[in-house]
Amino acid sequence: MVSGSVMSVYSGDFGNLEVKGNIQFAIDYVDSLKELHVFVAQCKDLAAADVKKQRSDPYVKTYLLPDKGKMGKKKTFVLKKTLNPVYNEILRYKIEKQILKTQKLNVSVWHRDTFKRNSFLGEVELDLETWDWDNKQNQQLKWYPLKRKTAPVALEAEDRGEMKLALQYIPEPSPGKKLPTAGEVHIWVKECLHLPMLRGSHLNSFVKCTILPDTSRKSRQKTRAVGKTTSPVFNHTMVYDGFRPEDLTEACVELTVWDHYKLTNQFLGGLRIGFGTGKSYGTEVDWMDSTSEEVALWEKMVESPNTWVEATLPLRMLLIAKISK
Repeated sequence: MVSGSVMSVYSGDFGNLEVKGNIQFAIDYVDSLKELHVFVAQCKDLAAADVKKQRSDPYVKTYLLPDKGKMGKKKTFVLKKTLNPVYNEILRYKIEKQILKTQKLNVSVWHRDTFKRNSFLGEVELDLETWDWDNKQNQQLKWYPLKRKTAPVALEAEDRGEMKLALQYIPEPSPGKKLPTAGEVHIWVKECLHLPMLRGSHLNSFVKCTILPDTSRKSRQKTRAVGKTTSPVFNHTMVYDGFRPEDLTEACVELTVWDHYKLTNQFLGGLRIGFGTGKSYGTEVDWMDSTSEEVALWEKMVESPNTWVEATLPLRMLLIAKISK
């Protein structure tokens, strides 16, 4: 069991650091190879992830959007202890020129943290639809100011994989009883896909579930651990009872994925499924922070009782609620 105090180490990827500085890069389409080349030259005056020593361990990452999964992310090497890294690396994408015209190029700078929690240092986005590939000027190295996150954070976080799951709300589990019974929420954790490998080639993952605001032991359920795969199949159903209709607007299902190794559990990513209102039973809470996709699944469950509703959702970094013993 990870103790509550350790949890606070996992602060989010975004928004901890100011975004400053510039990046110098050039893009070119090489017709003979049918490749987009992104020449990443250098960055200047980056924010310091280590404030005391005034330094970061920066690397540059590129995506083609909107379909970042298909083309994949490309990364430069990590350079240690510098705010002015020089890379001079070419990142290549095999892609037809016609398709390239439908894409945006996202170039972002990250600080690589040994705790495996990387911090966002800024980004630049170029719309390739309007890019003039024949203009020689456009092949020259240019400086771009780094900007804050423009895209929704949930989609743009470091890729933590996905979870396939189904939910069902049963308002009256035992019909025919005289006394009105409270409802049940059933959570069917089917599988995870493309989990991140944080320690070489080993992964032994399990899923933990808590129904917030209740962080007591009785609220916690978990799957067995499945080893040796980044796409583990769990097929585990968890049942929570005592749900009155009004509880559905106040509660939130927190599902977290962990890598179990020796005596420690390392957080891989999670979901928070609820209405995402920022409040629970009249109190402002930071865990009511569901993304639009997470909210959509919860809404669907509430609107179609006694029916399984399914989704595959991207796992994200969570600031985990303190666990009461």
